[in-house]
Amino acid sequence: MEPHEHIHHQRHPEIITRLKRAEGHLRSTIEMVVNVRSCLEIAQQLQAVESAIANARKILIQEHIDHCLEEAAGHIPADARELLKEFKAVAKFL
Repeated sequence: MEPHEHIHHQRHPEIITRLKRAEGHLRSTIEMVVNVRSCLEIAQQLQAVESAIANARKILIQEHIDHCLEEAAGHIPADARELLKEFKAVAKFL
């Protein structure tokens, strides 16, 4: 087990909020299906679920890169540090 696995990161509350939002959208979607709402409304609600989960995942990955990867890199040479900086910038497009 990695030592950083149980660290509460700064953006965890934001991730929790987004996951709770996804949970609410999912509950609404289930109710919509049960109540035979229109396919368009259900599809829109499913998109909201997917979006909330994708945003939570993106924040989690960025948080991991920003803190855990940086910590693991430690004191690396300047040229390698530049590669790490570039990787972090590219990862924001995930």
